[in-house]
Amino acid sequence: AARRDRLRRMREWWVQVVLLLAAYPHIRPPQLSHDLHSWKSSGKFFTYKGLRIFYQDSVGVDGSQEIVVVLHVFQHPATIGTIFGKSIFEQVSIVEALLRHLGLQNLRIKYKQNRSGRLTIKSLCLSNGGIFPETHRPLLLQMLLKDGGVLSPILTQLMNFFVFSRGLTTVFGLYTWPSESELWDMWAGIPNNDGNLAIDGLLQYINQRKKFRRRWVGALASVTIPIHFIYGPLDPVNLYPEFLELYRKTLPWSTVSILDDHHISHYPQLDDAIGSLNAYMGFITSF
Repeated sequence: AARRDRLRRMREWWVQVVLLLAAYPHIRPPQLSHDLHSWKSSGKFFTYKGLRIFYQDSVGVDGSQEIVVVLHVFQHPATIGTIFGKSIFEQVSIVEALLRHLGLQNLRIKYKQNRSGRLTIKSLCLSNGGIFPETHRPLLLQMLLKDGGVLSPILTQLMNFFVFSRGLTTVFGLYTWPSESELWDMWAGIPNNDGNLAIDGLLQYINQRKKFRRRWVGALASVTIPIHFIYGPLDPVNLYPEFLELYRKTLPWSTVSILDDHHISHYPQLDDAIGSLNAYMGFITSF
């Protein structure tokens, strides 16, 4: 009887899954809030290999001629849409194409063009990225999706605001959780252009990080430009102090800002925007 009951519940569960999958194409993505719509409307697009790439181009307020390029390597559907499946290498090519599109390759900026036509970085500031696979602790959903198994297409279609917000808030500080309206704004970008269906492809960066560890970490360890790291020590993805000890051992010349209010986590630029900005400004004015 117990076995029949388990089989019955399993059949009911699969029926619910099938119904949800069937209904998914008819579920409209959430509407953008006024603020998010304004932000998107103020952005621009350029074309890269037939893809429309969204970007923001803002003018500074202090009169400086320097250019700062801000990247979130874990690309968001609202920014790159269907190129989710592209590798990190392809994403670098997109950034280089954007800088050429903006005509920045001949200016004295944070990135400058060398004789080979490539872009040379003048300085680099990192923030709570999972640089080292041995100290990186992916979330459960990321672990399930990164290998592209049989569950991936089901999980990506079943992803919703509840699942998204429950997972995301675990990587914020205890006292700096985003409001529900902010979470809705973050979620609204994901179903944009069916970006949620490509998340498993994006998460291949976790496997790529392990495969290319020597190349990527070696590139960081071999540069001579100024490097700074802004770190939130409550980060469950890059654990303290293991991550910081390995980082300092690998890049002993890099400077580090630890935002140590005991509640700064994986997104220090959101957990402590002023602290992150002050740390960055202190870095770029130090050389």
